[in-house]
Amino acid sequence: MAPRTILAASAAFALAFAGTGGATAKDKKKDESAAVKAARDFDKNPFPSTYRPYPSHPTLITGATLFDGKGGRIDNASILLRDGKVAAVGGALADMAVPADAVQIDGTGKFVTPGIIDVHSHLGVYPSPAVEAHSDGNEMTSPTTAQVWAEHSVWPQDPGFSRALANGGITSLEILPGSGNLIGGRSVVLKNVYSRTVQGMKFPGAPYSLKMACGENPKRVYGERKQMPSTRMGNFAVDRATWIKAKEYRAKREAGKLEERDLAMETLAGVLDGEIKVQNHCYRADEMAQVLDMAKEAGYKVSAFHHAVESYKIGDLLKANDVCSAVWADWWGFKMEAYDAVPENAGLLYKAGACVIIHSDDENGIQRLNQEAAKAQGAARRAGIAIPDEEVVRWITLNAAKAIGVDAQTGSLETGKMGDVVLWNGNPLSTYSRPEKVWIDGALLFDAADPKRRPVSDFELGQPGEGDVK
Repeated sequence: MAPRTILAASAAFALAFAGTGGATAKDKKKDESAAVKAARDFDKNPFPSTYRPYPSHPTLITGATLFDGKGGRIDNASILLRDGKVAAVGGALADMAVPADAVQIDGTGKFVTPGIIDVHSHLGVYPSPAVEAHSDGNEMTSPTTAQVWAEHSVWPQDPGFSRALANGGITSLEILPGSGNLIGGRSVVLKNVYSRTVQGMKFPGAPYSLKMACGENPKRVYGERKQMPSTRMGNFAVDRATWIKAKEYRAKREAGKLEERDLAMETLAGVLDGEIKVQNHCYRADEMAQVLDMAKEAGYKVSAFHHAVESYKIGDLLKANDVCSAVWADWWGFKMEAYDAVPENAGLLYKAGACVIIHSDDENGIQRLNQEAAKAQGAARRAGIAIPDEEVVRWITLNAAKAIGVDAQTGSLETGKMGDVVLWNGNPLSTYSRPEKVWIDGALLFDAADPKRRPVSDFELGQPGEGDVK
């Protein structure tokens, strides 16, 4: 714009404003109200799920042993999938209205379970190939990064997704940020289907979770940088100070005094509102107890402690607070806070009446959560704690669904729930068993007898061993 044009425009603006004496108090109040409204009434779901189930066909499985995921077992069972849902389940085929065109599968000698769920995965954010260019799970630039969302790092082409489906029967999984920070950011729950976008994998209606961590990881990361926190007391001090700020932010929002958005505080306020769950990486029993006290002080609830190798020491406390423990079967000793792990951890938690989950935290472990659950069951049995198979299956199905907030939709074989189902060639708690067929929302997405029913990542197309799921 030429100088003369700028002057003319300025003069016109001044004349237009001269009659009003500048912005009135009413105008300012209107502007402030708009700012307050923008800070309060923001879109809480700016990256909505675009997931659409793959095409399904009515399917009837008969004669199998069925573990329903909620602790029940039905021998010689029948289950009908229709319109993407569990339409009927039970022992009497006569009670089922089976469509004439239904695909019928003889499950004699085989087993049926709900789809397996992993509550602690880093697929997509630490995908294969495991190279630095793909390392997107830890935003280790500040001890608290509540503003980051795992879904913005997920690479949908990670070949690990198909391995988890074919070898482990994984139908849903929670992708978490890493544990380098005290507050690592939001998780995302996915259906285990291939899609061009992460939104196409997002589990419809699943709540977000906030990943938190305590113990060695954050104090090591930031202690090496000579900044707070460098000790466990520093961990808690930073956490508490952050929650105090979040409560102040929330109070201002409720009072209509917010004038700008803060992405980190929005997430933390969502936790305080009960809209966002908390998944807390924590190993030692004493720290878990302290986190529960901190949660009460701040006004939030822990959904699950992850890794939790010392949960067996405080099973009664975890039960009383309705907090799940997502654990390994027998990982131990790889750092000091993992030293006092015992393979009977899950069994002792079960005996105490606490919520048990078997998780992976590993791209290979996710392919055999059934075997990990069986190992934990065996350790419990050797300690004199007998746990029925149908209860152990709950550790990788309904309990997992509960911890991430999707138990109303999946995790058990009940009429009206998602048709997420695995047909195993033997007892899923046997080392020799593996998925024969896997359905997600009633769609057959894996069939061990049909090479064309083995999803392959775009990344793998044309690569040696394409579609290999050994």
